[in-house]
Amino acid sequence: MSTRSHSSRITSERLPDARAQFVLTEIIREHQRTGEPVGSRAVAERCARGAGWSAPTIRNVMAALEEAGFVEQPHTSAGRVPTDKGYRYYVDHVVGAARLSKNDAETIDTLLGGAGAGANPSRLMERVSRLLSGLSENVGIVVSPSLTESPLQHVEFVALADGGILVVMIFAPNIVQNRIVRVGETLTQDELDRTARYLNAEFTGKSLTAIRAEIVRLMRAEKALYDRLVRNAVLLFDRSLEGGDSGEGDVYVDGASSILDKPEFADSERMRELFHTLEAKSRLVQILSECIAAGRGAGQVRVHIGREFAAPSMQSCALITAPYRVGAGGVAGTLGVVGPMRIEYARLMAIVNYVALRMESVLREETALV
Repeated sequence: MSTRSHSSRITSERLPDARAQFVLTEIIREHQRTGEPVGSRAVAERCARGAGWSAPTIRNVMAALEEAGFVEQPHTSAGRVPTDKGYRYYVDHVVGAARLSKNDAETIDTLLGGAGAGANPSRLMERVSRLLSGLSENVGIVVSPSLTESPLQHVEFVALADGGILVVMIFAPNIVQNRIVRVGETLTQDELDRTARYLNAEFTGKSLTAIRAEIVRLMRAEKALYDRLVRNAVLLFDRSLEGGDSGEGDVYVDGASSILDKPEFADSERMRELFHTLEAKSRLVQILSECIAAGRGAGQVRVHIGREFAAPSMQSCALITAPYRVGAGGVAGTLGVVGPMRIEYARLMAIVNYVALRMESVLREETALV
């Protein structure tokens, strides 16, 4: 096959042939290992042992891959590095169903399979973000399920000395949210206890979305004008739900410093922008949600690469995520790994998928105990 026809096939957006796919895969694997541009000699040494292709043949294939946008040459005298398009092809057509190694499975099971692993969901999520960071040597992220759709398990009100009221709301899977509210009038602890009993009887097992709708209905009902218990319930719960970020999950990030030594982030401005993104809770949740919604990946695992991100700060990165579900209602959180585009896709896709399944198992056990 001539170089021209081979190049034409790639640039017409058809899938590369077996030879081009093999060369692209070798470039990616070598670049993942070294972080350096890959020359034709390094690829030829690998191919000579297997397919017996000559160095000129390899150079022609690499040139065709570059013309098609699967690899690029950062400097005239340098070898090639994969582009986000090249990585996307690799993830979609080469990686396939990644298998979890025995060592990774044992590490995950040891850290998440012990007694009491889910006794404190916040501590569990911190542990998981640290686990993902340690296994990937990149950034581990966990977002707790949005409370908007999480079932309410219990609510309590505590009168404070300064006239405020501490509101304690517990959502599945045993996620606790505390808030101090003021209602403009004095309510005794006995009244608060009776109001809490009423709300627990009426709203336990319902989501915040359903509760808000019911509160609005009660506010419009005449009963709320004449029944002090109902009026207190409407007043307290309405104040407890207004404002704030009660619908947004908490974000746990670990290992941001681990990317400091990555050559892809040697540019200080690029590093600063990435750190700002990792520190911005709402922005991270949005990016993770976009990645899950995009549906690019195998099974429940999603992979976002380079310019597939709308955020410029993430366009040198890869993000591998998976949702984990909590309880029968299927309320979802998200976990994942952020790193450079030369991240170890096959291994980390298997890790992220397995950790999500283990998270579901631990949280399911914890929910059953409540």
